[in-house]
Amino acid sequence: MVAGIHRPTKAVIDCDAIRWNISQEKKRLPEDTLLYAVVKADGYGHGAVQTAKAARQAGANGFCVALLDEALELREAGITEPIFILGIVEAAYADLMAEQQLSVAVSSLEWLQEAEQVLREKTTVYPLIVHFAIDSGMGRIGLKTAEEIQQCEAYVRQSSHLYLEGVFTHFATADEKDDQLFQLQQSRFCQLIKSFVKKPEIVHTANSATALFHQSFSSNIVRFGIALYGLNPSGNQLSTPYSLKPALQLKSRLIFVKQMSEGETVGYGATYRAKEGEWIGTVPIGYADGWTRGLQGQTVLVEGERCEIVGRVCMDQCMIRLPQEKPVGTEVVLIGKSGTDEITMQEIAEKLHTIHYEVACLLSSRIPRTYEHVC
Repeated sequence: MVAGIHRPTKAVIDCDAIRWNISQEKKRLPEDTLLYAVVKADGYGHGAVQTAKAARQAGANGFCVALLDEALELREAGITEPIFILGIVEAAYADLMAEQQLSVAVSSLEWLQEAEQVLREKTTVYPLIVHFAIDSGMGRIGLKTAEEIQQCEAYVRQSSHLYLEGVFTHFATADEKDDQLFQLQQSRFCQLIKSFVKKPEIVHTANSATALFHQSFSSNIVRFGIALYGLNPSGNQLSTPYSLKPALQLKSRLIFVKQMSEGETVGYGATYRAKEGEWIGTVPIGYADGWTRGLQGQTVLVEGERCEIVGRVCMDQCMIRLPQEKPVGTEVVLIGKSGTDEITMQEIAEKLHTIHYEVACLLSSRIPRTYEHVC
């Protein structure tokens, strides 16, 4: 999808905020614990490469992605640090991952067997680095029994084409007040890693929520994800140990302003009828940009004042009710600060009955990302 660089809608990413969030977390970590910046899904909508570079400047020791293509994007951009692929990649690409020295999640003996066959046929120089995924209660991917772990470990140990570097799990409720399942998963994981004849050198369980809200966790790498972007992983449920700085602002400008007469309608379905003399402004952003139809009734900021989105959000535009006439070109802040007020991504998420992760990831590539304080 082409970026709309010739319209005024843009996402502004503050690289200083990214560096701040990482530096604050690194201050809390033991010296022997590393921080991997999670930049999957195009850096949660913030831009993977620029986010990774800012994170590296702040001391990130490596990176996590979800897809092989996301890892390759980082390598092509000159990121030489360790990269771990959190998701399962087809074994057919084992040689490519080995050549690029990427680490990958493993969830079955069958996958290891297929990957080794590929590596034998391709005669790769480097072994494939693998991390065993443990399903301790997430129900997504991973080995679940001691027998599975022992079979996979024995297979890897006898192979010159595979190298077992790590083992990991993912917590389902680390961001919630009720920690019963978290404690159960922690206990299961600790029990299962006793199944190894030789425990891998890297053990990682801590995502942002685990690192922020749980002092004790079995991890020598923190997978720092949503908090990297200045967003509280729990929404508003739990308080973070330090202040997070949101990295993204979403801004646009008024492209058309008109005064309405009593009863005139706005938008598809004519769901809004104006009162006499109301001023309506049009903003060039819509659901094709990830600014979804559910945001009808949400407010935006115009010169520090809250202005309601009226009528249905269109594919490419939405309309707002202005307090008075405003000139075309006036800035509109959809996420971020204007004057003394601020619209947070959490506020948008609550309006949509979802989480801020989804809000950030939905912002489409039609919206150009611009970067402040780039080093």
